[in-house]
Amino acid sequence: MSNIERMIRDIESEVAFTRKWIGKDAFDPRVMDAMRDVPRHEFVPDTSLPIAYANGPAPIGHGQTISQPYIVALMTDLLQPQPEDVMLEVGTGSGYQAAVLSRVVRKVYSMEQIEALAGPVAERLQRLGYDNVEVHAGDGYFGWEEHAPFDGIIVTAAAPHVPAPLLEQLAPGARLVIPVGGVFWGQTLKVLEKQADGSIEERNVLDVAFVPLTGLHHNQPAELQKI
Repeated sequence: MSNIERMIRDIESEVAFTRKWIGKDAFDPRVMDAMRDVPRHEFVPDTSLPIAYANGPAPIGHGQTISQPYIVALMTDLLQPQPEDVMLEVGTGSGYQAAVLSRVVRKVYSMEQIEALAGPVAERLQRLGYDNVEVHAGDGYFGWEEHAPFDGIIVTAAAPHVPAPLLEQLAPGARLVIPVGGVFWGQTLKVLEKQADGSIEERNVLDVAFVPLTGLHHNQPAELQKI
């Protein structure tokens, strides 16, 4: 069995184990095809190559990690991506989540606060042929208003609260998938869906552990910090 197929089997096992929380027995086949298609080893440093396809996070430098494959697949699936969608990712990291998402939507805009990651990741994505991903170095807490509204927004680091600017930049019917909580503890993966009237429906999915969202958002006034 190849490393990729072993990773897929691990994801399927995790889905079976967590189905009572995630509310389904299998992920969208398009999402699973994307997980098979994207070469995960291209998105980790040499020191992490031995665990590139293991079902766990791996360090990528600058205090950041690449999320475990199951979580990448889960968050992608929770967005309910459609082929013509335009998505925003907050927290480019290694570029792996953006690459997976790019295989199931038309366009991905991705924001990375750490400039030392943003430049090399943009080059990597272009080199590997993910030309429908655009990376921008900046504070993703505020979204990317120039390209809003988005058909979905995914945040790949834990925020202390749900950023109001991201909710504002959601199109009606679109979803925000985001881990919310403290630094490495008390975090919950949430799905927030904007209704036609602008109201927000929120659902807690799983307890998770992500690196914290970086940026200047901690200094925002309280009225901007809460929904």
